[in-house]
Amino acid sequence: MSPAVPGGGTALAQTAPAGRRTADARPLRKEELHGSLSHPVLDTMNFLNEVTHRYPEAISFAPGRPYDGFFETEQVFEYLRRYLDHLEESGHSPERIRDALFQYGPTGGRIRELIADSLRLDEDIDVPAESVVVTVGCQEAMLLAVRALIAGPQDVLLVSSPCYVGITGAARLLDIDLTAVTEREDGFRCADLEAAIEAERARGRRPRAFYVIPDHSNPSGATMPLETRRELLELAARQDILLLEDSPYRMVSPGRQLPTLKALDREHRVVHLGSLSKTLFPGARVGFAVADQPVVGADGTTGLLADELVKIKSMVTVNTSPISQAVVAGMLLAAGGRTSELNVRTSAYYGDAMEATLQQLEQSLPADLRTALGVRWNRPSGGFFLAVTVPFRADNAALRRSAEEFGVIWTPMSYFYPDGGGEHAIRLSVSYLTRAEITDGIGRLVRFIRSEARTPQPPHHTTEG
Repeated sequence: MSPAVPGGGTALAQTAPAGRRTADARPLRKEELHGSLSHPVLDTMNFLNEVTHRYPEAISFAPGRPYDGFFETEQVFEYLRRYLDHLEESGHSPERIRDALFQYGPTGGRIRELIADSLRLDEDIDVPAESVVVTVGCQEAMLLAVRALIAGPQDVLLVSSPCYVGITGAARLLDIDLTAVTEREDGFRCADLEAAIEAERARGRRPRAFYVIPDHSNPSGATMPLETRRELLELAARQDILLLEDSPYRMVSPGRQLPTLKALDREHRVVHLGSLSKTLFPGARVGFAVADQPVVGADGTTGLLADELVKIKSMVTVNTSPISQAVVAGMLLAAGGRTSELNVRTSAYYGDAMEATLQQLEQSLPADLRTALGVRWNRPSGGFFLAVTVPFRADNAALRRSAEEFGVIWTPMSYFYPDGGGEHAIRLSVSYLTRAEITDGIGRLVRFIRSEARTPQPPHHTTEG
């Protein structure tokens, strides 16, 4: 008898010629796969990509990625050379330099010291290098932090809602239920978080951490005031929870930024999750976690939360690409450690793009018209995103009509609400477009909105993906 194999076939069936069906072969059933694969959040980005590729002539306000015009191919080699020169100047032998590029390297990262220096210079975040874990993008940093902190079914991860789908997806993959704390139209309120914490404790559960993007958040574009940041840190200490601070948009936003939660943190309450995708370039796929929280073992041994994240990383990605780390290191060295210096032009560009988008909305939808239509939007001070409330159900079907009939693409805000919501709002990303494309795209969007406002809305039904 042939040995059984996963999926119900046999070893003999696996050796059948490609393309030939065998009697005992059967397809995998989706319900037999992990439940997260059936959750809509894992389909959202795929759906947007499908719409974007299907309508290549459409102007897309969907992708939250940097503008391509700032990248020069040769820079990759220049920055790589800069890092190699740095290693040589630091006394590394040719063998050690070769090892730094071609071998796996330490799981915690080869460039922890450079990132710690950059955080000190740019953000006034003063932490030891050993508290930094270099990750494969910020997405891995999120996954590691959530996996470490949520120890069992009684533990709770709270998120500001609407929130970035990356944290929602990470939680689903780890079988973690989220508790959403709704962000009001005038911003986040600590009282709402405290009420959610106390409600979870009343249910016999243990709130562990709260995920938030305090600056120019994705998707709403909101920024938390300084007094709210201080109040949040005081709340975290009083309620004994950690804060997961995600901060990808600060260095690419114009003007002086408010201090990060981590810079204000005096009690190790903040795990700072960082990304170099926006500040340097996304293709590097380099992020980091700052986890300087003390951890005490049952035997009395002490260490840092970063040490625990490194253990998890060793079983997830083993390490972050040494080549990517080398290029990133070269960029940091070339700028004297300040990513802010590397983003003088980019922050101005994105600030202009946001201002152009807001101006076009104002011109195309003057106050009396937008009041009559029931349209409104916020006015972010930086970042890539703003949110627009619209008088129709902004679901996937509406997005298809917008792309097909009006040549403009956006993102439904409902994607970003873990417990439902945002059905009458859209997210616009301004980062990837030129001023001419913004002007044309907002014109198309306004024509679509006016058309939808005149069209009777169909009965509510569940949207795709």
